[in-house]
Amino acid sequence: MPGDLPDLKMLALFGCGAVLLRGAGCTVNDLLDRDIDNKVERTRSRPFASGVLTPLQGVGFLGIQLLLGLGILLQLNNYSRILGASSLVLVFSYPLMKRFTFWPQAYLGLTFNWGALLGWAAIKESIDPAIILPLYTAGICWTLVYDTIYAHQDKEDDLKVGVKSTALRFGDLTKYWISGFGAACVGSLALSGYNADLGWPYYPFIAAAAAQLAWQVSTVDLSSRSDCNKKFVSNKWFGALVFSGILFGRLVS
Repeated sequence: MPGDLPDLKMLALFGCGAVLLRGAGCTVNDLLDRDIDNKVERTRSRPFASGVLTPLQGVGFLGIQLLLGLGILLQLNNYSRILGASSLVLVFSYPLMKRFTFWPQAYLGLTFNWGALLGWAAIKESIDPAIILPLYTAGICWTLVYDTIYAHQDKEDDLKVGVKSTALRFGDLTKYWISGFGAACVGSLALSGYNADLGWPYYPFIAAAAAQLAWQVSTVDLSSRSDCNKKFVSNKWFGALVFSGILFGRLVS
């Protein structure tokens, strides 16, 4: 509610749930891609690709992640349980997308940003499309920016092994594409905040987040693996700015 801090129990549940479910997605990805990862310089040391862990051990670890995730989901309302369980379709199918489309980063956006729907439902037991759809869209566009930058680390190896990415699809036009997605992200965040009646502090934080994103896009050296990784990791600051904007925007609503 306006003027209140976020529910700390919900923050803890969603924080742990994000680690578990994103971790589960990474486990599925590494299991399915182990024969590809061992041909790519950056990923050949991953546990399954290198043989440090067996696929059977990976399945067991995945089971533990999902079981713990289920424990968190069961603490939410029934609406959220159904919504949360439906995300597993995306989690398990995402790793296959790079074999069929040059847009796996868009599919990752659909998957990783499901929490925009789930978080609102956990509090309200409903979905408000005017607020949540722009927020979900912003997350998808943000993912397209940072994961396209990330994918540029592997573009030469991806060509050799025959997998697809937006880095290969956009090529020399990458900065134009991700600039567009970045603008769409910021615009969608502003629309979501406006529709949610967030207070004025939200907008300076979104402006700062936009500047951080613009810095990424304008300065990234797409031919440098180390710089692509540096810009990818810097997205923690973008997320922190957006979160802070939501927090302070609600406190003074």
